[in-house]
Amino acid sequence: MTMANNGLSAITVSASATAHRLMTMTTILVNFVAFQVGWFACVLGGAHQLPWFGTLLVSVIIAWHVSRASEPRSELLLILLAVAIGSVWDSFLVWRGWLEYPSGTLIPDTAPHWILAMWGVFATTLNLSLRWLKGRWLVALISGAIAGPLAYYAGARLGGVVFTDQTTALIALGLGWAVLMPLLMALSQRLDGFPNLSTERSIA
Repeated sequence: MTMANNGLSAITVSASATAHRLMTMTTILVNFVAFQVGWFACVLGGAHQLPWFGTLLVSVIIAWHVSRASEPRSELLLILLAVAIGSVWDSFLVWRGWLEYPSGTLIPDTAPHWILAMWGVFATTLNLSLRWLKGRWLVALISGAIAGPLAYYAGARLGGVVFTDQTTALIALGLGWAVLMPLLMALSQRLDGFPNLSTERSIA
């Protein structure tokens, strides 16, 4: 009887682990897709003189994301901090004259509102689809140095941003994101709205 109970318990644990992995992978996939939708909405809206389209859509995505967090206050604070950091960084790039945006600028020489929205939707990935970067500081640094400039370059190709000095801008973006990415991951460790999510279990 004891062996039968142990066997049933093992099956139950295995089924629970499988369900957890499936839920985790689904959550991460949905998060990644939502970010991509928000990113394209912001860039294309900015490029086609519809800047509020991306900002409003991203606001809905962020509200939905926070509502799903088990620690919504931590998740919301992380997003707000990321937006604040992004506001300073992107406004600096505009102020230096390295970047120009075709629409959405509310205050001269600052980043447009849809760029700040983009920072917000990017922050939703820190505790989900980018969770695997936590504690991997060198990987985060390298990823930021490469992916940051590439994202802006892609945005430029779609017409969302203009490089007034492409070489200087890309170098600045690479250096900046080499610092920003580890910083954001460090903040996400302290402000984890999804503490019960385990990427280790999801890929085991």
